Amino acid sequence: MNEELIKKVSFKLNLKEYQIKNVIKLLSEGATIPFMARYRKEVTGNLNEDELRNIETEYNYAVNLSHRKEDVKRLIAEKGMLTLEIEEALNSCEKLSEVEEIYAPYKEKRKTKGTEAIKLGLEPLAKKIMSFPKETREQLAKPFLTEQVKSIDEAITNAGYIIADWLSDRPKYRKYLRQYYFYHGQVLGKVKKAADDPHKVYETYYNFATPITHVKPHQILALNRASKEGVITYSLNIDNERPLEYLKKEVIEGKEFPLKADLENFILDAWKRLLEPSLERDLKAELFDNASSKGIKEFGSNLEHLLLTPPIKGSIVMGFDPAFRTGCKLAILKENGEVLEIGVIYPHEPKKEIVKSEKTMLDLINKYQVQVIAIGNGTASRESEAFVANLIKKYNLDVKYVIVSEAGASVYSASRIAQKEFPTYSVEQRSAVSIGRRLQDALSELVKIDPKSIGVGLYQHDLKPKELDEELSFVVVKIVNEVGVNLNNASESLLNYVSGLDKKAIKKILEYKIKNGEFKTREDLLKAGLDAKTFEQSSGFLRILNGNNPLDKTNIHPEDYKLVTSILHDYNIDLNNIGSDYIKEEIKKIDYEKIKRTYNISLEKLEMIKTNLSKGVIDPRDNIKKVTLKSDILTIDDLEIGMSLEGVVRNVTSFGAFVDIGLHDDGLIHISNMSHEYVKDPQEIVKVGDIITVYVKNIDKDKNRVNLSLMEV
Repeated sequence: MNEELIKKVSFKLNLKEYQIKNVIKLLSEGATIPFMARYRKEVTGNLNEDELRNIETEYNYAVNLSHRKEDVKRLIAEKGMLTLEIEEALNSCEKLSEVEEIYAPYKEKRKTKGTEAIKLGLEPLAKKIMSFPKETREQLAKPFLTEQVKSIDEAITNAGYIIADWLSDRPKYRKYLRQYYFYHGQVLGKVKKAADDPHKVYETYYNFATPITHVKPHQILALNRASKEGVITYSLNIDNERPLEYLKKEVIEGKEFPLKADLENFILDAWKRLLEPSLERDLKAELFDNASSKGIKEFGSNLEHLLLTPPIKGSIVMGFDPAFRTGCKLAILKENGEVLEIGVIYPHEPKKEIVKSEKTMLDLINKYQVQVIAIGNGTASRESEAFVANLIKKYNLDVKYVIVSEAGASVYSASRIAQKEFPTYSVEQRSAVSIGRRLQDALSELVKIDPKSIGVGLYQHDLKPKELDEELSFVVVKIVNEVGVNLNNASESLLNYVSGLDKKAIKKILEYKIKNGEFKTREDLLKAGLDAKTFEQSSGFLRILNGNNPLDKTNIHPEDYKLVTSILHDYNIDLNNIGSDYIKEEIKKIDYEKIKRTYNISLEKLEMIKTNLSKGVIDPRDNIKKVTLKSDILTIDDLEIGMSLEGVVRNVTSFGAFVDIGLHDDGLIHISNMSHEYVKDPQEIVKVGDIITVYVKNIDKDKNRVNLSLMEV
């Protein structure tokens, strides 16, 4: 463990050094982030999952940066060119990109005009010119004329290419000019003459200009996408005057010599041919990196809140996968998600078998006492909503419905997981099951899908894939473990995200269930073959709801069972009363100071124990407002300016939020309509899955668009 790096990470993250040390030590011992966040609060200083991940990320980056600095020092030293100045410059670098910039002049160069001029033997001439000699052009260049270099002008020009390389590689110049470019440059977008953008998706960027310092992440992602699609020419621009003044001042100010005009031309060449294009590329890359990071965080936050969608518990659900030509697939699901029956109806064009479809629906609803219909929001969704709403009204049914996002359902339906789960079902039938299960328990169903396919991000296909995968995987792991997993009905997909479990451990768990039936206690995990470390890291997140030990349904870790049993015995509290009103009252009598003296435990641990004994099964989704179930439909013709509606936030971007208010397309709340105060980030105001009251601000029936506001209109 590197003490110097510990200090740097501590300063950067504004955390205590002991927290960094303890977290790195726990990680090196095989602890997972969810385990540390829940069961090692007294060791980490009560850090949450995001803070723990930041420590891991920053420390690993600091280690890599330190190693790269030493590598670069060694590589430059091997060339005999390492100076104290270079060493100090490398030591002060805070980013890998800064290290690479210092190293750039010492790398083996690719073929350039300058390297070709060096092959012609003109490097000594370039060095002479940079010493500001009093000789004339002819006097300087004549000794370098050869069969390959036939004239004075040719010699001077080629020597100038070498000088341009030197100037463009100088770290001091690059650092200043890069900073100047960033603060004074502009981002430009210009529509191409032959652009193919029939729906004017990128119309905003047809004639776009904004300072680099003001450009928004979503604008960079849009410009990148539009550029790739051949619609927009995306560039950065800077006025040349100040950079050239700076270079001339640094290189030749106060010098008078015969080749001064030539050197000024070399400076111009260095700027226009090498420095400006290079800096534009660097800044574009930096802007994209920042935009991608923002987009990834946005995607992760949206996914987190989607996964926390409260389940509809204890209801028989009909999953309804809408379609026109191939018919609407139906799946009747028990309260636990088990499929009772599969069906299909054709209420829409081209068949339009409305009477027959109504009879099939009624028969299924009555046969299984269906309470809620989950309608997918894809093709034919609103037509299907109208059919269902009319059916409920026509027959006065005690049934509600809700529109469910089916993003990624088709990916799941064709996946190996779905084929294994429902080998005899068609893709559409599997989709109907998935839609219904998403309403019953979104988390358990969505973990079967690649998080990127869930569709709660902006320009997700343009983001850095590796970083996106890492962020989304972290989010899923975080939420699965925060919610907890019912060990006896968890799918393999869900177990994949449980703290500490790998494929071998999961296989042992599944094989144990096949051979022995349900787990009766968490200790049975050891009988299933889990080693001590895997048991330590995973057991607290695996719940047994109707087992032999009431503590197994709580978040209390088995390592603390003996402690908890002793405390309950001291206060004559029956373990079987976990989660009851009786135990809530009894726990209030526990004297913390006495417990601390007797058992030497931290306040954090005692508070966790008390909370779990009081509540029993803790599910953070229980505290989130549940979606409103509907029985009637809304059309754009029903809307009026100023009308208030309840809606579900489907997606949050850097410029606003899309809200499902029951229309074919989601309405948009622009960031400017979220508060009377300045809003920097919509995520501060709304989250995916939030159920909110909105007001109709503008209606465009031609484009079927509705603009909404969080403020009364």
